[in-house]
Amino acid sequence: MCIPEGGAWLAVFLYAFSMKVIDSHILDRLILEAKNSLRLRKNLNHHEAFSDPINRMLNAFEPGTYVRPHKHENPDKREVFLILRGRLEMCFFDDSGKLISHFLLDPEIGNYGIEIPPSVWHTVVSLKSGTVVYEIKDGPYQVETDKNFASWAPEEGTVDCQKYLESLHAALGTCDRQSCCSDF
Repeated sequence: MCIPEGGAWLAVFLYAFSMKVIDSHILDRLILEAKNSLRLRKNLNHHEAFSDPINRMLNAFEPGTYVRPHKHENPDKREVFLILRGRLEMCFFDDSGKLISHFLLDPEIGNYGIEIPPSVWHTVVSLKSGTVVYEIKDGPYQVETDKNFASWAPEEGTVDCQKYLESLHAALGTCDRQSCCSDF
C-alpha cells in the first residue's frame, strides 16, 4: 500500500493502526525534558500498559545522570538498547561490583545496539548531551521485581552517586572534566 507523505492522511493512518513514529521532533522534545529533569533522563513508553509482554521505550540520557547498576533476574528479562543519537557507554560488572567489560554505543562508529541477557549486572554512562536510545525489555513491568539493584553501588539520589559515577568515568577513561564530569 502506498501512503502519501505528510499531511492529515498520514496522521489518520498512523492513528487508525496505533503506529508509533520516532522522528526528530519527538527526540528533540524528549532530550529537552531530560535536560530539564533533576535525574537528567526521561523515557517515553511505547507499550500501552505495564502488563505488555514486551516493554518498549525511548530513553534520553544526559551526561551526569546516574543509573544504579542492576540486573534483571527472577524474573529473568533480556534488555536491548539501540542508539538513535549521542554516545552511551554500557558497563558490565561481576558480582562484587568490579567493572569487567564495557561497550560504547555510538552511531558515528557503527556501534548501534546491544542485547543484555538476564542476570548480568549493568549500567549506562551518558557521554554526550542529547543521547537517546530505543530500549526493549521483556515484560511485564512490575516495579517490585523489575530490577535487582546492586548492593555495592549507591542508591539513586544519595550523595555518593556522583563519586561513583566519577569512578566509572575514571575507569573508562571518559572524563574530560568539561562534558561528563562538570559537577564533580
